Amino acid sequence: MINKLKRKFIMITMASLLLVMILLVGTINIINFYRTDQMAEGTLKLLSENQGKFPDFKKDKLPPKEPRTGFVMNEETKFQTRYFMIELNGEGTAMRIDTSHISAITSDDALGYVNSVLDSGKTDGYQGIYKYKVVDTDNGSLVIFMDCRRELQTAMYFLLTSVVTALGTLLLVFILVSVFSKRAINPILQNMEKQKQFITDAGHEIKTPLAIISANADVLELTNGDSEWITSIRNQTMRLDKLVKNLLTLSKIEEGNVEIAYQEFDLSGCVDRIATSFSAMAESQNKKLSLAIQPDLTLQGDEGCIEQLVSTLMDNAMKYSNERGEIEVSLSAGKKGTKLVVTNTVDYIEGKNLDRLFDRFYREDESRSRETGGYGIGLSIAKSIAEAHHGKISAQSEDGTSISFIVSL
Repeated sequence: MINKLKRKFIMITMASLLLVMILLVGTINIINFYRTDQMAEGTLKLLSENQGKFPDFKKDKLPPKEPRTGFVMNEETKFQTRYFMIELNGEGTAMRIDTSHISAITSDDALGYVNSVLDSGKTDGYQGIYKYKVVDTDNGSLVIFMDCRRELQTAMYFLLTSVVTALGTLLLVFILVSVFSKRAINPILQNMEKQKQFITDAGHEIKTPLAIISANADVLELTNGDSEWITSIRNQTMRLDKLVKNLLTLSKIEEGNVEIAYQEFDLSGCVDRIATSFSAMAESQNKKLSLAIQPDLTLQGDEGCIEQLVSTLMDNAMKYSNERGEIEVSLSAGKKGTKLVVTNTVDYIEGKNLDRLFDRFYREDESRSRETGGYGIGLSIAKSIAEAHHGKISAQSEDGTSISFIVSL
């Protein structure tokens, strides 16, 4: 239980941190790539407005900041920028190729890039490490390519650095959380241990007075004969004794003190035997019990615990089904294991609180529970048994007039 709570704490912490890291790293790098692209866009716009050349500006009369891209030209811009351009006529034939501002591209290379751009039909974008822009001229069009190798490498290096830093941070936090998680959840663990110890101690202490009350009731019956008061004492003693046993059983399961004897047994026969034992009770209450159990299904687990699980679900169905209701039990094999379903009709049930039925002492209908003698702890035991067998249990109601308890093993 402690290790499970510790793992859950670590998983929640790391999942939250991972989400924050993804959003942070993703946002920063998107902004960085966008900024890099906009600066290149500003440079190409300046070139396209001046027929593929940087305008000559004096130091004190540089062009103003481009409002959309944020590009600002300085004295070194035309010396730092590597670009080439091709002038096309109206038919798309290259009339002039200028590669004087770049040494990595020949005229043939430039024609290859232009043909790729024309085939794509786009007016701006990227061809490898070159960002291009197509602008219309009086005689045709002008295609300008700008070398963004350095900017893209810087952006990629920033991305790699931020990802590695984020992963390193996650690893460091994981180590710290793993080391200090027990200290963080220690107050919760102490409260849980005190609660379990109280239940165990109180259960054992209550057993003695219950035994004395039961013995005294037997003496009174022998001395004075049977009476409604003695019957009431015996019934309430039996109810309280059953509650104490259930509390102790649940406490032992959650603490891991119950040893599960894992061995293969006949699951079909087990479910059929337990469910069939409720036939007489169903008949006496004018309720219809039907079984649909697939034969020859086996399970690797504790047969005694599974018997208790099935008995709990059957007892719950008998208690809380409506008058002249129907109870259906099905057992079948699926792709992910074996599925046990116990369904009973009800007058009406809301589907929003069904998960809470497995909470300790939770009851959907308090008055109905008092009539049936339920304490709202049986389903908690069933859930613990299912989880101890690496399975799960859930409740669902599709029409509001029936409820199904589904156990996947």
